[in-house]
Amino acid sequence: MSIAQAILLAATLQGPAAAPPPVPADAAAVLAEVRRPGAAAVLVNVWATWCAPCREEFPDLLHVARDFKDRGLRLVLVSVDFEEAAPDARAFLAQEGVDFPTFIRTGKDEAFVDGLEPEWSGAIPATFVYDASGKLVRFWETKASYPVIKKRVLEALHPKEDP
Repeated sequence: MSIAQAILLAATLQGPAAAPPPVPADAAAVLAEVRRPGAAAVLVNVWATWCAPCREEFPDLLHVARDFKDRGLRLVLVSVDFEEAAPDARAFLAQEGVDFPTFIRTGKDEAFVDGLEPEWSGAIPATFVYDASGKLVRFWETKASYPVIKKRVLEALHPKEDP
């Protein structure tokens, strides 16, 4: 076995690379990330490891984020797992190949929900699309597929001109 083959074998046996630990954040911190300069649109997804629909839509969220990263899309992932489940959240993120900073909710549920969007019931998965100025373009409280997420991201990337 060559050295290159040994390195490749070792890499495959180690499993996915560790994801950065989620950063504790309240709604204000998440919105600060949304408004951080440099994005043409921001896709925020609120999820949890115990939420089956959240886990099911995750690959589609990442696919949209990869497809539109070069067009200025920023993906912000916010886990609402309890503090003791943070290691599970990090393991799931690593399994999904997430190698960028993410967040884990802190504080009271009601303050977090109302701080992000008063019309949000708190149900997850919840996804929010913001334009370049940080204005909420759209949000929904259900799992969405790649074509739906893509269409909604494009609405933020290419807003229609007001007549």
